[in-house]
Amino acid sequence: MLKLLPPVYRPAEVSGIQPFLAVHTSRGVFIMLTPDSTQAPFGTPTIAKAARRSRYRWTILLMLGLMALITFIDRTNISVTAPEIAKEFSFSKTQLGWIFSAFGFAYALGQIPGGWFSDTYGARKVLTIVVLFWSLMTMTTTLAVGFVSMLVIRFVFGIGEASSFPAATRAMQNWFPKSERGLVNGVTHSCGQFATTLVPLVGVAIMTAWGWRAVFYVFGVVGIVWAIAWYLLHRDLPEDHQSVNAAELAHIEDRTAGETKRQVLDAAEKTIPWKLILTSSNMWFIAAAYCGYTYGSYFFWYWMPTYLMEFHHISLMKMGLLASLPLFAGAIGVLAGGIVTDMVYKRARTLKWSRRAVCIVSMLGASIMMIPSASVSDPVLTVIFLAICNFFISMSVAPSWAAAMDVAGGFSGSVSSVMNMVGQAAGSVSAIIFGALVDRVSWLAPFYVISGVMLGSALLWAFLIDPERLVTDRS
Repeated sequence: MLKLLPPVYRPAEVSGIQPFLAVHTSRGVFIMLTPDSTQAPFGTPTIAKAARRSRYRWTILLMLGLMALITFIDRTNISVTAPEIAKEFSFSKTQLGWIFSAFGFAYALGQIPGGWFSDTYGARKVLTIVVLFWSLMTMTTTLAVGFVSMLVIRFVFGIGEASSFPAATRAMQNWFPKSERGLVNGVTHSCGQFATTLVPLVGVAIMTAWGWRAVFYVFGVVGIVWAIAWYLLHRDLPEDHQSVNAAELAHIEDRTAGETKRQVLDAAEKTIPWKLILTSSNMWFIAAAYCGYTYGSYFFWYWMPTYLMEFHHISLMKMGLLASLPLFAGAIGVLAGGIVTDMVYKRARTLKWSRRAVCIVSMLGASIMMIPSASVSDPVLTVIFLAICNFFISMSVAPSWAAAMDVAGGFSGSVSSVMNMVGQAAGSVSAIIFGALVDRVSWLAPFYVISGVMLGSALLWAFLIDPERLVTDRS
């Protein structure tokens, strides 16, 4: 079956190139139809060339996945080193909570500037700079001498990471059509979740061999290598990369209403409509619903290793194994959420339910499973319930970010930054509340709070969010 696409222009290929029509089949075979100027005016196409669609966009996805992996490794490696750090500096649970949340607060504050930088300067420059910066800050963690210095280092580190996912979203919008956005968000964020699986295993091994400071040195070097590779491999526009042929470009340009090619390419040249974005109720409902994910995830990223060691009294090595299982389930959940939201969209052709249905089910399931995670006394059963809970909560990630892209028009970096800002602020608060409740009440109390927050997120998705309404639409 042939599909006729709009006219495509490739000025970067050949000076004075004629416009052509793009046709491709379900097997990816591309036919370029061009006017025969000697026999008929433009509009009477003849078959000029057939080519198989290139696949360079998947190289971009691989690099974005590795970026997410490094991002989450660097932000969560402190979770496995926290018991040793607390012992060396005599930190209380409340102080640890503030150290965990310092990153989150800075990360939240940097989201809107990060979105603006991404939409203005492009993902190539922004990600190269910020990954280099935060990799150096990761290594700087080893220079802390007490509570205040650790707090400041984590805060500056959070500012460095703030532009990462807005810039990645900018790259995704330029490189992938709407029919693949659930998958690419699922893969990218799944890599981030998978990183949290590696941290307990690899981090404990490094720490056992060379001490907790070596963890930050090793992971910092990995980020520097990625930044160099990204600058060499990425271009902000797919038509500027020699590995992208006309067939792949035509496929990429299947964008939604409100984000035509011209709008996407000109976004950096326009004034970002912050008033429309920040006064959109739909934008704030999506951001508030995302809080359900971040509020619960901060427990898995930062407090779970300490919870397993101190409440269930398991050893450091056993903790490294057990803590990785719920985090691995989260990685699978993120990928599953992305695949399911794309499947629903392709069948129903509606963004509304392809995003909402997945998020409703995921947040309800996570809310329910959080309670037995806190109630059972057997550590193995606890880990099983935590794994199921994290699988459900993580399923909401891809449809949430895809929804932010859907409503963004040509400003996905800015819109996703607002969502992530609100979400990360909620996660930062959760880290402080968790530590304070453990110090003042019990280890179990914060689990019930997390369950309630996730239930609220499910209700927002069910009744208030519309992924088909653009934030710039006031009609």
